[in-house]
Amino acid sequence: MNKTKGQVEAEISEAVIKFEKEYMGRGPLETKAYILDDMVLVRLKGVLTQAEHRLAEASKQNEGRELIKRIRIALLEQGRPLLETAVETITGIKVKSLHTDISTITGERVIIFTLESVSKYR
Repeated sequence: MNKTKGQVEAEISEAVIKFEKEYMGRGPLETKAYILDDMVLVRLKGVLTQAEHRLAEASKQNEGRELIKRIRIALLEQGRPLLETAVETITGIKVKSLHTDISTITGERVIIFTLESVSKYR
């Protein structure tokens, strides 16, 4: 049975939530994946811990915010093969690259996977 675009996006969202919970130690409040041609965009809301929120708010000269960003990006880089494998398994397309950023103000994170070819789920 062929999966719909929505089903594939939901599977990717679930895989990212599982990664965040198991690898990062805490899941996001909300996650949504979008397939756009040869890209998969994943938007996660509510990823910061209470301690990270306090660090971001109390910090002067953005030191705390930059520290949070550096740590979160480093952690994601360590777990990158797990995420790439999950997306490849779900889409059936090899991941070319992964890009990420996190907002220490809103607590949102975006992860963009670029794929080796255009998804059949466009």
